[in-house]
Amino acid sequence: MTIKPLPHRDRFEVRGTFLNSAYTHPMSRASADAMATYVDSRMANGLADGYNMMDDRNQAKALFARLINCDADELCWVPSTMVGENLITAGMDLAGRRAHVVTDAAHFEGSLYMYEQLRHAGVEVTVLPLQDNGIDLDQLEQAIRSDTRLVALSLVSALNGFQHDLKAVCALAHAKGALVFADIIQAAGAVPIDVRDSGVDFCACSTYKWLMGDFGVGFLYVRRDRLDQLRQSQYGYRQLTRFGSNFLPFESPADALFSFDQGTGSGARFEVGTLGNAAVAALRVSLEYLLETGVDVIQAHRAPMMARLQDALPGAGFIPLTRRDSGGPIAAFAWRDAMSLQPRLRDAGINIQLYAHRLRVSPSVFNSMDDIEKLIDVLTHH
Repeated sequence: MTIKPLPHRDRFEVRGTFLNSAYTHPMSRASADAMATYVDSRMANGLADGYNMMDDRNQAKALFARLINCDADELCWVPSTMVGENLITAGMDLAGRRAHVVTDAAHFEGSLYMYEQLRHAGVEVTVLPLQDNGIDLDQLEQAIRSDTRLVALSLVSALNGFQHDLKAVCALAHAKGALVFADIIQAAGAVPIDVRDSGVDFCACSTYKWLMGDFGVGFLYVRRDRLDQLRQSQYGYRQLTRFGSNFLPFESPADALFSFDQGTGSGARFEVGTLGNAAVAALRVSLEYLLETGVDVIQAHRAPMMARLQDALPGAGFIPLTRRDSGGPIAAFAWRDAMSLQPRLRDAGINIQLYAHRLRVSPSVFNSMDDIEKLIDVLTHH
């Protein structure tokens, strides 16, 4: 594959000015073709040429392992980021041990809801408020105690793009005996991640955002030396390397009606059932693209666009919610009744994420400074 200089508009069929990849990243033509090949195989009862389901699964897992610098057997397939985080909290038996958890207001809303429910089950939860649109290390250091079991965070916040210093967070947590879970859905594919260097214990992501895949498929990473600290909370056939019965015709009878062998690694602990194979096919192609392009190259391409937004919009009354030193893919601003901006954005063919009183802009590999200037013009000329 020959990688052209960014932006890579020719690899996508994006309509209009799309600056909302933090919501759902458009799929590339190549990934769509891979999904079509899978569908052709399904139509031909698995006998079509050019598709091998197990190759896609194995290659995609190996590629993602390269992307975040881990071993493939430290990864398991999960259907979503939140399933991964739930598996970790269940595996740590937080409620049963009435543990202390530290998280922050920049974490994903579904996660904050989960920890609130764990609070009702007896878990003590400390939620740190934002300070200067982020969470500072001194806040964390004061909140983490000797009895803290888990520090849970979003590496890059979907709320405002704040990016934690994951290595520093892990150092603080580990010094007091706590483990760290990172939601990396807004980071993987958008900013460089090295789980080995950071020391993070667990992380998870779906693949339909910056990994440019589709819904229903994601990864959970469990550091090898942490696996035995987690109890198994769910069970299924994907955890087995062998299943045999002893009661059907021509089988050798035995006292036990059946026997099985469980595999090793994260998959044999946490994977349960079937995968979204079409999404895996798309993901294998998109991960190849990310690795060949370079996440650092993508980040560098995006940086001037993020800086331009931070320079231009505050003077027009948009209140910055993202720190200027963030290297992430999200720039957020507060604006009263932000949904009122929708008609003019729609008329201009611009897609960004609007909330009641804030907006979020998230450019990607197919965007250019022209897209940013168009957005600024529409937002600042009422």
